[in-house]
Amino acid sequence: MDASGTPSGWPLDDRGPAYGDGLFETVLLRDGEPRLWAEHLARLARGCRVLGIPLPARAELERPLAEAGEGLAVLKLILTRGSGGRGYLPPTEPEPRLRWQLLPFSPAAERWETGVRVRHCRLRFGIQPALAGLKHLNRLENVLARAEWSDADTAEGLLCDSEGCLVEATCMNLFWRRDGRLETPRLDRCGVAGTLREALLARLPIHEVDARPETLESVEALWLGNSVQGLWPVIRLDDARGQALRHWTITPDHRALQAEAHDLLGHPLPA
Repeated sequence: MDASGTPSGWPLDDRGPAYGDGLFETVLLRDGEPRLWAEHLARLARGCRVLGIPLPARAELERPLAEAGEGLAVLKLILTRGSGGRGYLPPTEPEPRLRWQLLPFSPAAERWETGVRVRHCRLRFGIQPALAGLKHLNRLENVLARAEWSDADTAEGLLCDSEGCLVEATCMNLFWRRDGRLETPRLDRCGVAGTLREALLARLPIHEVDARPETLESVEALWLGNSVQGLWPVIRLDDARGQALRHWTITPDHRALQAEAHDLLGHPLPA
């Protein structure tokens, strides 16, 4: 196992930068303590099983925690299959390479309080059930989707798969309340199963559903969330041209789901 806190200097034959052959986790640290650590480790372990990459020892994964100081920080763990193999053929006995990066973090607290504006993206995710849910290193679809807008007023873009089913935002999961019921897109064909999403599914009666983008125009409340930023209420939904489709006012329903999510992460609840 090659483990280092310096993400620069990858060998040219490392399969991570060469093929996206690896996984990553982005973890919120509060005074050096990782939030949702069990969920992050479980997702990483599942990704290793699917890709056939040996899972590093827990001590190796937790080594960066000793370098974190007080306050909020984000730990990015990057695990590749390492070097070797001929072309796409992976080595029969891979020697994984683990890298990490620690960065200070300040949450966008105003988005918790006042909510955000989001838009639909034109790009469609390809359907690949074998990789569904994993946080693998191939994220070019997300990069292309995020390039669709540059205005600072739009916080996120929502994506569907190639058959028109809602999946997620570019870097956050989706939740909504419809007819009094909490729902989130099913992620068995593509998308990333976020650790905050997993924790909320275990904690609350949230139903995984197949839904079209027009579904969102009739929901009572809409949120975006991930394990670093927490939960943002959505107050405006635009189409891919930036034209408004729906507005929402923040209600106690929005705050109730926020309270559950922020309790898991240690984030404060807006007044």
